[in-house]
Amino acid sequence: MNDLEKYFYNNSENLIHKWKHYFEIYDKYFSKYKNKDLNILEIGVFQGGSLKMWKEYFGKNVKIYGVDINPACKSLEENGIEIIIGSQEDRQFLQKLKSQLPPIDILIDDGGHTMKQQIITFEVLFDLVKEDGLYICEDLHTSYWYDYEGGYKRKTSFIEYSKNFIDYLHAWHSRERSFKINNFTKSVHSIHYYDSMIVLEKRKISPPEDLTTGNYVIPIYKPDLSFFKKVNIKIRSLLQKQNY
Repeated sequence: MNDLEKYFYNNSENLIHKWKHYFEIYDKYFSKYKNKDLNILEIGVFQGGSLKMWKEYFGKNVKIYGVDINPACKSLEENGIEIIIGSQEDRQFLQKLKSQLPPIDILIDDGGHTMKQQIITFEVLFDLVKEDGLYICEDLHTSYWYDYEGGYKRKTSFIEYSKNFIDYLHAWHSRERSFKINNFTKSVHSIHYYDSMIVLEKRKISPPEDLTTGNYVIPIYKPDLSFFKKVNIKIRSLLQKQNY
């Protein structure tokens, strides 16, 4: 049992509501940040229990910011924890928040969990996360719930939206003019999907290098690709005629 689990099961203060399997994931990514100077932003304060948990887990040098739409959450502030009231669905509010906060080491979106909220929060606040930080969006199961604007394969869901991240990660290898590298490509090292959670590990990324060492010792096999080339030319010709 890790330190976060111990805190959770011994908690008798403010309510904490988390899926059981989250604690293993948290500890896997958060443990390296313990006892360091740290800025954490959690969207969704609720009863303030998780903010207290982060404070205990990360140590005395952590500064925690919580965002919630409920004005009553402001009463949950304490030393090391600042509560900001506003809607994560409001781009103007998030832009103002972004201009006021310092760079964030760990951002956790545990807010309202609607598709619009998750997408807008990512689009505005992703760049607020430090070069070596973490962006986490929780409770992705709502991507399969119609009352949260989700649904299986529904284009408006955050799950479908986030599948584009896989393409962005590989944009270095694109040979198409319509698909180029973007800020995500240059700043995300890896994407991790878990049940109801995505973890984006940021890192300054340089163009990938294709390296070899050693000497050729046998002739290189070169398959005959002429058939595929002819088919590809025909397909491209047909697409051009159809204005694709």
